[in-house]
Amino acid sequence: MLFGLLFALAAGLMWGLVFVAPVMLPGYAPAQLTVGRYLAFGLIALPLGLALDRRPLRELQAADWWEAARLSLVGNFLYYLCLSAAIQRAGAPLPTMIIGTLPVVIAVCANHRNRVRDGHLPWRKLAPSLALIAAGLACVNREELRALQAQAGDPRRYAEGAGLAVLAVACWTWYPIRNADWLRAHADRSPRAWATAQGMVTLPMALAGALLLTLVHLAAPGTLTQAGQAFPLGDRPLAYVGLMLAVGLCSSWLGTLCWNEASQRLPTSLSGQLIVFETLAALAYAFAWTGRQPSPLTLAGVALLVAGVAWALRIRPKRTPP
Repeated sequence: MLFGLLFALAAGLMWGLVFVAPVMLPGYAPAQLTVGRYLAFGLIALPLGLALDRRPLRELQAADWWEAARLSLVGNFLYYLCLSAAIQRAGAPLPTMIIGTLPVVIAVCANHRNRVRDGHLPWRKLAPSLALIAAGLACVNREELRALQAQAGDPRRYAEGAGLAVLAVACWTWYPIRNADWLRAHADRSPRAWATAQGMVTLPMALAGALLLTLVHLAAPGTLTQAGQAFPLGDRPLAYVGLMLAVGLCSSWLGTLCWNEASQRLPTSLSGQLIVFETLAALAYAFAWTGRQPSPLTLAGVALLVAGVAWALRIRPKRTPP
């Protein structure tokens, strides 16, 4: 249990980096960030797999590789595409706080689905947690909308960002539940090898994405890049390549590895709630990068979010007979 908590904490700290990457590279399209990140993930995972996990990777069957591909498509590509687009449209704090509902969303979804394997959390005891998180989101949304109006921003872009963040929540609700299913069903397999396998199947997807982006750019120049910006590396190629490699190594490979270790040790309803570490890390990184001081209302929203997850963590699952 202790090691599971520590692995979840490490995963959250590394995953928080993906929220600040679109802010650090504002001139790059979400598709460029997504393809760049997972191209780096695949290029890093391939030599690591050959060097460290050759034997356990050979033991994977065709069904296992197909499951890794589906997990990578939804939990990697679609999730990060929606997330990076949401951040560029609405700023980092709002999408971060919407993603912050994942701990309870995953717990609610897994609560019924995995009640026999992991135990059942009484709905009556979960209600205060859900109410606290809803109040926290209301605080942050109101503060961010005020800031948007003061800057004469576009409310439509703000709404689009919120909608894309909700789609990202849907993707990453499905991913950890299915990922935990495989890990719990294969408790004798290496979580590191499973993280490497997901990176290896991501590589051909990223290459296909890069080819698609190239065709779009050739057919309609300027669709993916701003005026005068070079394609595909943009006007800050060293920053783009360096950040994609850092995110590919830390957030994708190491983050997935740590999350797999946590998922193999903890019930899904509990490990899902520990994604709060990602939310808090992302908020801290975003405010540090932009140099903004969080307002009292934003801090109150964060406190309510943490209180809601802390409340949920106190609930002990009840065993359900098969």
